[in-house]
Amino acid sequence: MQTAKEAGLIQCNDCHKLLKYRAPEKGRKSCCTRCGSTLHQRIPNSLSYCWAYLITSAILFLPANMLPIMTFSKFGNGHADTIMSGIITLAKEGMLPLSVLVFIASILVPLLKIIGLLFLLLSIQGRWNVGPHHRTILYRIIEFVGRWSMLDIFVITILVALVDLGAIAQIIPGAGATAFGAVVILTMLAARKFDSRLIWDNTND
Repeated sequence: MQTAKEAGLIQCNDCHKLLKYRAPEKGRKSCCTRCGSTLHQRIPNSLSYCWAYLITSAILFLPANMLPIMTFSKFGNGHADTIMSGIITLAKEGMLPLSVLVFIASILVPLLKIIGLLFLLLSIQGRWNVGPHHRTILYRIIEFVGRWSMLDIFVITILVALVDLGAIAQIIPGAGATAFGAVVILTMLAARKFDSRLIWDNTND
């Protein structure tokens, strides 16, 4: 199977126009004729950036789930909750569908996204015998589910706006919320920096 690179073609990453690739002169850049964006046959240092974002997000995943994500204070008495304790509380209060949704969006999705990106990176660099079609499907799933990872932050933001009664009751975001937000952003950056065209390089499938 011939790749676009082997056929002398290149696609703009911004407007997705397919162009004939001409190597730029020394010191100059090749630009898209439609939108003017710089063209790259492969995103420079794609895997290195992806590894950096992914490793950092994996490190922050532990404090994101172990530290309090918010503290509910009522009449001066505070009660801190992690993501998991919040899920358990929702289940005990009879809000099982919501607790399942929060579990999927806040724990399962980020974890699977990290594992999925790790698999893609290792399979490409290790030249594993995995079909490019399967890796492409996995990459598209990672991109699709990533948008649901910020549910906890949205919930905390809404609660802070609604339950702010001064000295009577307050909801204060915790360090876990910061770490969790960082995990979500870093995994999004890792997926963004990952050049999916690398999946099709060096394959005969």
